[in-house]
Amino acid sequence: MKFFADTAEIAEIRELAQTGLLDGVTTNPSLIAKSGRDFLEVTKEICDIVDGPVSAEVVALDHDGMMREADTLRKIADNVCIKVPLTMDGLKTCKALTEDGTMVNVTLCFSANQALLAAKAGATFISPFVGRHDDNGFDGMDLIRDIRLIYDNYDFATEILVASVRHVGHVLESARIGADVMTAPPKVIKALFNHVLTDKGIESFLADWQSTGQTIGG
Repeated sequence: MKFFADTAEIAEIRELAQTGLLDGVTTNPSLIAKSGRDFLEVTKEICDIVDGPVSAEVVALDHDGMMREADTLRKIADNVCIKVPLTMDGLKTCKALTEDGTMVNVTLCFSANQALLAAKAGATFISPFVGRHDDNGFDGMDLIRDIRLIYDNYDFATEILVASVRHVGHVLESARIGADVMTAPPKVIKALFNHVLTDKGIESFLADWQSTGQTIGG
């Protein structure tokens, strides 16, 4: 499963990229606004750090407007992935862009039927929002299971990009189901390292080593 970071904070992206774990980045207007920086400038800097797809979202709601914005965004770097909403105009834009060789991430997916439409429109990625689904009394992971089943039934090439990931349980269940990608805030990705027995093991090893009075190297 690929790991994308859901952030526009450059320092966090750079730190994760140095681990070799980061396969891409997703951004949205809210994350860019939180960074307090210029949208195009931030996107370009992220693309320079990460080799994989960097999702940059259009803000227009009509097809012509989306295409104009997409034309600007995809000139930033070859790894820009245009993010469009799951609307009729969004899928019309998706079809036009993917036919032109541009990666497209269809976002704000909340049903398997919507995911089916996105796949038929040629989406590179579909972004079902599991956390927001949970917030509204549904089981977000059931949505991922339904999409995985449908995509496998018809051999769709669209990758399932699990979004709105809130905790490590979402990551684990996404991997169990067979999602292609998950995108999460850096704090959730870092939380995957945590286990009390790992901490205790390190503590024990260090105590035993210190008791020897030895050092390694200079």
